[in-house]
Amino acid sequence: VQLVESGGGLVQAGGSLRLSCVDSGRTFSGNAMGWFRRAPGKEREFVAAFSWNSGHTLQSDSVKGQFTMSRDNAKNTMYLQMNSQKPEDTAVYYCAASAKGDRLSDYERTFMGEYDYWGQGTQVTVSS
Repeated sequence: VQLVESGGGLVQAGGSLRLSCVDSGRTFSGNAMGWFRRAPGKEREFVAAFSWNSGHTLQSDSVKGQFTMSRDNAKNTMYLQMNSQKPEDTAVYYCAASAKGDRLSDYERTFMGEYDYWGQGTQVTVSS
């Protein structure tokens, strides 16, 4: 499994970016997928989770209504659409995959330790 994120960059406050995560080695089918971020000087935190099979989504309170997840089955790609961005969204964003899939509860999906595979991260910088 090799997860690769892309789509990061510099955006002004109020702008939008869409991050992509693709697994170059296999299909996401059966996996639980997640997005995490690490802001400067802070711990990595949960952003959103997505179940590839059921389509169930989960978002942290800090991004609810602002970020959405989607997928393209044909391209084996997961997306994180980030709208109305704020300077506090500046972070390195990571996608992750868990083989436990739908066996994870919503609570468990927020923990990094439940994910087996990680991408290298993509930098998002929001200027004020």
